[in-house]
Amino acid sequence: MRRAILALEDGRIFEGIAFGAIGEVAAEVVFNTAMTGYQEVITDPSYCKQLVTFTSPHIGNVGVNPDDEESAAPQVAGVIVRDLSAIGSNYRSTGEISSYLKEAGVPGMAEADTRAIARHIRREGAMRAVLSTNGGDAGSLARKASESPLMEGRDLVSEVTCKDVRTWTDGFATPLSPRSDEKPGEGLKVVAVDYGIKRTILRHLVEAGFAVTQVPATLPAREILDLQPDGVFLSNGPGDPAPVTYGVEIVRDLIGKVPIFGICLGHQILCLALGARTYKLKFGHRGANHPVLDLETRRVAITSQNHGFAVDKDSLPDTLRASHVNLNDRTLEGVRHRSLPLFSVQYHPEASPGPHDASDLFAQFGDLIRQRS
Repeated sequence: MRRAILALEDGRIFEGIAFGAIGEVAAEVVFNTAMTGYQEVITDPSYCKQLVTFTSPHIGNVGVNPDDEESAAPQVAGVIVRDLSAIGSNYRSTGEISSYLKEAGVPGMAEADTRAIARHIRREGAMRAVLSTNGGDAGSLARKASESPLMEGRDLVSEVTCKDVRTWTDGFATPLSPRSDEKPGEGLKVVAVDYGIKRTILRHLVEAGFAVTQVPATLPAREILDLQPDGVFLSNGPGDPAPVTYGVEIVRDLIGKVPIFGICLGHQILCLALGARTYKLKFGHRGANHPVLDLETRRVAITSQNHGFAVDKDSLPDTLRASHVNLNDRTLEGVRHRSLPLFSVQYHPEASPGPHDASDLFAQFGDLIRQRS
């Protein structure tokens, strides 16, 4: 068995057994608390340039399959697990995780003390690290980690956004997906701005009845409006929203001209465009079990989340009101404009993985557009 080393920038070292691709990669190390959906996490573009530690002990036990991919290939920098299953026992499985990661050039470390890693990150914060599966001295790897780029100030959207304008027509991929006979977006055209969009979000928009056009994050506002959308959707994506200045400027030019709905990074970019500020969380929110309170209805939803930055609720302009709050740490989870047809949430109503408590937000988007017209 080949040895694997995870070296953190503060000098902490963790060891395990290598799987996936052989290599060395520097990235931010984070942890995800979801009990299911490892393939969805691995292929989510929001995890670009991150080493994901799964706190669920058994990873690989349901194999991999094309229907559960949230993008065309794995997006994580590396994968860290406790117990790697060599057998994928599920009728939908078409392969196993180690070969899947190897083909994508993604290294992994198994038999790691993932509980200790998660506790260390919770105590000290998410930090830079190097994962090596091709040998190397632990001390030199830790130095490489400390010299690698910070997550703050990096524009990762440009690395994951689509390159051209395209039409998306696929609905839910499997009969296990939640379906509804209601089509609140029937006949409505939506432009989805791709900051690193998950396929499940696009599928939810289609299932809600929208005609969906996916566009690059850099497409100017005038060209978006030339597509004559009834609404604009701002997607999830990786990293720090602040350096995505082009995205902020584009959204600023769209505000007041078309209804807007944003999720995760899209929520942060919308808030920046309206004058709010963002900041880096100590260790982020990544998992499928985060309770969020709707401040208007007082309803609590258990949500799927994946972000390392958040909007400062004390920086909201008078034009915005807080609509949702995280019950774990009271961070801002959603906003609504007081007069314009736009809203956004920090969490992921499409889940995948996770609960479907908040999937009605796609229907609310359709209702908002129809109320305006």
